[in-house]
Amino acid sequence: MAEALSIGGFTDHHVHLQLVDVGLLESSRLGRGLDLGSDPVQIARIAGAVSERFGHDPHGIAISYAGAFLTPTGGYPSDRSWAPAGSVRELDDLDGAVAAVAEMKAAGASVIKIASNSTAGPVFSDELVAGIVRAADEAGLPVVAHAEGPGEAQRMPRLGVRALAHAPFTERLSDDEVARQAGRIAWISTLGIHEGEAREIAIDNVRRFHAHGGTVRYGTDMGNGDTPVDLNPAEVGALREAGIRGAALIRALVPVAATAGRRFLLPARDADPFDVEPVHLEPVSLEPVPLEPAETEGTR
Repeated sequence: MAEALSIGGFTDHHVHLQLVDVGLLESSRLGRGLDLGSDPVQIARIAGAVSERFGHDPHGIAISYAGAFLTPTGGYPSDRSWAPAGSVRELDDLDGAVAAVAEMKAAGASVIKIASNSTAGPVFSDELVAGIVRAADEAGLPVVAHAEGPGEAQRMPRLGVRALAHAPFTERLSDDEVARQAGRIAWISTLGIHEGEAREIAIDNVRRFHAHGGTVRYGTDMGNGDTPVDLNPAEVGALREAGIRGAALIRALVPVAATAGRRFLLPARDADPFDVEPVHLEPVSLEPVPLEPAETEGTR
C-alpha cells in the first residue's frame, strides 16, 4: 500500500461568506477560507462567530478576509444585486483609497481587494492602483485584484498587485507574459465557475503558468451561484485538467501549515480528496507560511 500523507485542512482562497450558509462549514473539509469581498463589519462578525463555534475543537476553521471591494465610482461590482450592502467602497482619489485601506485594516482585514473590471464599468488609473498598493504595503497587507477585461490581468502585476483573484479568463496571455507573471504573482484558480471559451482560456493560461513555476492557489468564488460550502469537485477537476496534480494539487489546497484543527489522511501522490473520509489526528503546531507569491491565490 502507498505511504499515506497527513495534511492540514484545505484552504479556499476565494469565498464570499455573506452569500452562503456559514453553518455548513462545520461538516466541510475546509480548514481555512479567505473572504474576498464583504461588508467589513459583517465579515468580522462572521469570522468571529466561526472562530467561536469551530475554532476551539478538532474541527477548527480559520477565516481571513479583505473586507470591502475597492473600486472606482460606478465600477464593478457597485451595481450588482448580489453585492451585500456595505461590501463596496467607491473611490475617486488617493486620499479616499488610503482611508479605505486604513478602514479595512482596522476591521481586521489581512488582504486588500480591488476590482478592475473594464467590461462592467470604470477602472482605477495606473497611478491610483499603485497608490493603493503603496498604502496597503505600509499597512502590511497584500493586494488581491479582480482583473477582467482586455489587458487587466497583465496590468495588475506590473503595478504591484500580489495576487489575481481569478486566473486570467478574458484573453489568452502570451507565453512571455505568463513567464513574467510566474515569478511575481500568485493566481487564485476559480476555474470551475467558467463555461465555454472563458473556461478554455483560463485553463490554458493556468496550464502554462504552472509549467513556468507559477504559484496557483485553490479558490472557488464560493457564493457565486450554487457552489458547495466545502471542497469543490468541479474546481479540483479543473485544476487537474490544467495539469496541477499530485503534490502540486496538495500545495494548491494546503499552502499554509495548519496550527491546529482539521487533519486528513490521504493516499500519497495523486490523492483524491473526494475519495477519502476525514480522520482526526492530533493537531500539530507548525509555523504558518506567509501568503507571498514567491512562497505561495460572472466572477466576484
